Amino acid sequence: MSTPESRAADDLAWVLTPLLELPGVRHALIATGDGLVEGASPGLGRASAERVAAMTATLHAAARAFTTAFTDAEAPGLQQTVVESREGFAIVVPAGQNTSLALFADPEAQLGNIAYQMQVQVAALARAMAAPARQPDAAARP
Repeated sequence: MSTPESRAADDLAWVLTPLLELPGVRHALIATGDGLVEGASPGLGRASAERVAAMTATLHAAARAFTTAFTDAEAPGLQQTVVESREGFAIVVPAGQNTSLALFADPEAQLGNIAYQMQVQVAALARAMAAPARQPDAAARP
């Protein structure tokens, strides 16, 4: 039996699937601004997904504060945050109101293509979230 949390995560899996098919992409995750998992790639265990979601929120907040410190802009409008390490790249992009999309890719991955595809998926997610809720069929009403 699935819980409401697992159903919500399953509902957003379609956003991650195209990203996980890109060469070099290991994991992807959708997180709320307060660090909760909204959806995660299948290979990312629950404990790891929760840590990544919490760090995604922290990293994004730190990047905003860092940019504000340099520019004095109150709302710097982050496009993406990238962390490069010997193990690969962690990329975080805003994915709507209080939501971020995070991804981890190998060092050899094509970052330009990945960043583009992340934006494509964010746009698709925004369209899906903006769609009006379905109304019950008029014929089914008493």
